[in-house]
Amino acid sequence: MVNEGAGGPRSRRGSHKVVPSSDQDGTGADRATGEVPCPSNGETESLNKKSADHNKIQMNRQNLMRQFDTQVNEFMDSLIEESASLGSSHVSTVFPLSEKEKSKLRVTQPPQGQSKQFVIRRSLLDDLFEVNHIRTIYHMFIALLILFIFSTLVVDFIDEGRLVLEFDLLVYAFGQFPLVVVTWMCMFLSTLVVPYVLLSVWANVYPTSNHQGLWTVLAGSLLLLYQGLCLGFLPTYVVLKNGLPPASCFILILEQVRLIMKAHSFIRENVPRVRSLERSKTNSVAVPQFTQYIYFLFAPTLIYRDNYPRNPCIRWGYVAIQFSQVLGCLFYAYYIFVRLCIPQFRSISMQLFDLRAMVLCVFNSILPGVLVLFLAFFAFLHCWLNAFAEMLRFGDRMFYKDWWNSTSFANYYRTWNVVVHDWLYYYVYRDFLWMTQKRFRAAAMLVVFTVSAVVHEYVLAICFGFFYPVLFCLFMCFGMVFNFVLHDRRKGPIWNVIMWTALFLGQGVLICLYSQEWYAQRFCPIQEPSFIDLLKPRSWTCSP
Repeated sequence: MVNEGAGGPRSRRGSHKVVPSSDQDGTGADRATGEVPCPSNGETESLNKKSADHNKIQMNRQNLMRQFDTQVNEFMDSLIEESASLGSSHVSTVFPLSEKEKSKLRVTQPPQGQSKQFVIRRSLLDDLFEVNHIRTIYHMFIALLILFIFSTLVVDFIDEGRLVLEFDLLVYAFGQFPLVVVTWMCMFLSTLVVPYVLLSVWANVYPTSNHQGLWTVLAGSLLLLYQGLCLGFLPTYVVLKNGLPPASCFILILEQVRLIMKAHSFIRENVPRVRSLERSKTNSVAVPQFTQYIYFLFAPTLIYRDNYPRNPCIRWGYVAIQFSQVLGCLFYAYYIFVRLCIPQFRSISMQLFDLRAMVLCVFNSILPGVLVLFLAFFAFLHCWLNAFAEMLRFGDRMFYKDWWNSTSFANYYRTWNVVVHDWLYYYVYRDFLWMTQKRFRAAAMLVVFTVSAVVHEYVLAICFGFFYPVLFCLFMCFGMVFNFVLHDRRKGPIWNVIMWTALFLGQGVLICLYSQEWYAQRFCPIQEPSFIDLLKPRSWTCSP
């Protein structure tokens, strides 16, 4: 009775809202007892509670993902821009210095904020690979390499009736390797001796000489003569005279460029120090020690310093992993050319120049071009430089930044290869502004683009054996336009998509045109080519 009396009013209130038909189906008395409506209301409340909890979980999940994305971005920014907030105080904590050394450092080191600051930091991919989601992308590339290997074995088994494991392309590409080693040793030893001796002699004579300008011009002329003949002409002559294959050519020519840039940085950083010590009438030693110069020649940087931040030990396991990854990238590139490039370009190179075939070739070359781009970045800028940095205990591993997140080509140029960018910025861009008293910033940027484009085209022309200025035109035309149009004020995902689209298309153009010209040079040789024939693309006039 108590339950009925208590449930009666609730059932009457609910009979108009919850169960309006309870009196018509003959069960109104049962529902009026209150025993049935209470569970029904409880179920409704339970469903509403579950729905509210589900919505709350979804909102918390979205908030958590936004917070995670924000924290990751802040973490990446702190890794990339760490050097901007660190000065000489950090250097002092890494290197305990005596008062005499601190005094010398104040004299020889440029003011804070005026030069590149080296600090101990890891490469960005080393940090990102600790995240399982990022490392999965690395595993995907390994799986793709395995599929390349299996597909090559299957095709060879079907065509040849046996498993063929011949790396004839690699053997050809790295041909005449002993000559490469001997030539490199001569280049390195000359760079080790000549710039250091010239600087030492000039630094000893300059402070006390009555003809300082004459000695400076003489030493500078000898340095330019050495760089032009010994480092510039002789390696190029060896490459062209002996007809070295592409990979061997790239080793010598890239080392030639690297040693020239190293020698310039060493002289450029120490000449102002000698002159400042002469003006201050101090007795400090102006020329660095020979061991410091040797370390710089092997260090993975193009900016000279007497000392760099050093790690406490060498992780030889890490070194072995990096070199094994370089070897893996080498085989990866081999399978890309064997499976994706050579079959296509052998057939196209036997045709006359046709716009339709050219367009199809460009789009078919995008995939191998992008893969080669990723492999070159990972093999050299990450694995190779990190391996040498680890063996030398070189602390600053920021050889690149997060160029893949760039929303402008201006940012991409700065973050793709930090090692070369630093050299161009400090020794071309800033020195040009210093000589013009900061009046022609656009001209300084144009000079940087021109130097970079000329050097890149020089490397490709010597290594491939023909002049076909595709990369030069892309640099000076599209590169300059994109640098001003897609500038740093462009933000948002759409600009990142545009940057990647242009980058992919550019890689397809490079792979297509240079590969076509390579085969045209071999299938349509000219017995006695004139100077005009050397400048004219062979793929435009080659007949099948």
